[in-house]
Amino acid sequence: MDNLIKYDDALEILKKYNKESFHIQHGETVGYVMKYFALKYDPENADFWQIVGLLHDLDFEMYPDQHCVKQVEIMRQEGLSEEIINSTISHGYGLTGSTVKPEKQMEKILFASDELTGIIGAAALMRPSKSTLDMELKSLKKKFKDKKFAAGCSRDVIRQGAENLGWELDELLSETLEAMKDMERKFKNI
Repeated sequence: MDNLIKYDDALEILKKYNKESFHIQHGETVGYVMKYFALKYDPENADFWQIVGLLHDLDFEMYPDQHCVKQVEIMRQEGLSEEIINSTISHGYGLTGSTVKPEKQMEKILFASDELTGIIGAAALMRPSKSTLDMELKSLKKKFKDKKFAAGCSRDVIRQGAENLGWELDELLSETLEAMKDMERKFKNI
């Protein structure tokens, strides 16, 4: 990871290909969640995990029908490492045109938590507090079971991701919720 791109430079690349605030915020959220998990499982590579999370949907806004395929070309043009490219596109394995299977723990966590951050974020917006800080696992599980809620977030992908990690679904839900609470505390200086 000697030639790892700096976070601010990666954010500029994300903003170059994504203009909608939702996509930028999603990248930042997944990046933070990935760094949270890295600090538990692979602390020496926490910055790498965060960059992968930040850039995982780099091509989605401009090329939704070629997601995780067009990304390879874009990332190479931007001079990003093959390790970043392979790790980011692995979250689309079996879902998009990506043929890179998530093999490393980091890639499996990205695959498992990407869609889940969307459900957690939507659930937080539905709360009177508009926050994850007072959200309990049982509330999240209720939203997760409601297929109409945040319908664009695939529960099957999340379940498959937990299985790929060898985790119970509740563990993935709980850990990702804690990561998003940690992010909110940090940005609200709580």
